[in-house]
Amino acid sequence: MVIDNMTMNEDFINPIDPDKITENPHSLEYPHHAGSALVKPEDQGKIKGRALSAMEHQTDMQLGQIYEQMQLLAEQAKKLNDRKSISEFIYMAEMRFEPLINHVYHLYTKENGDYLLSLIAPNQWGRSKNNFTFIATVRLLADHTWDILEKSPDVNF
Repeated sequence: MVIDNMTMNEDFINPIDPDKITENPHSLEYPHHAGSALVKPEDQGKIKGRALSAMEHQTDMQLGQIYEQMQLLAEQAKKLNDRKSISEFIYMAEMRFEPLINHVYHLYTKENGDYLLSLIAPNQWGRSKNNFTFIATVRLLADHTWDILEKSPDVNF
């Protein structure tokens, strides 16, 4: 008895309701057979709360690092501006020698308001009476700006 494939397909009726099956069972949100992985509903509030807490911690940490970098840059900019300002004062001052790079000098104001660059430190004047007001102790850098090593508390640049 030979059965034709056509007649066998015509006789077969699927007992499963077509509304209760899917063509793509891997896309279902729930297990669809006994061997499926266990799926438990998650507390969405708890998951979002933990994610929000982690996000806040990370962004606060990064903002803190950026703030520290900004403070460092602001401090460097202020030092550079101070070097520029003192350099302008020094190059307007009276100099009776040629300053050498990486040597220390002292800036004073005279009684008449003119500036004087000297090799003599404020504590080295000895018995001589100087009529100069100490402004700053400086070092000549290679770029011909002056680094402030010490300055009078009364002076702002």
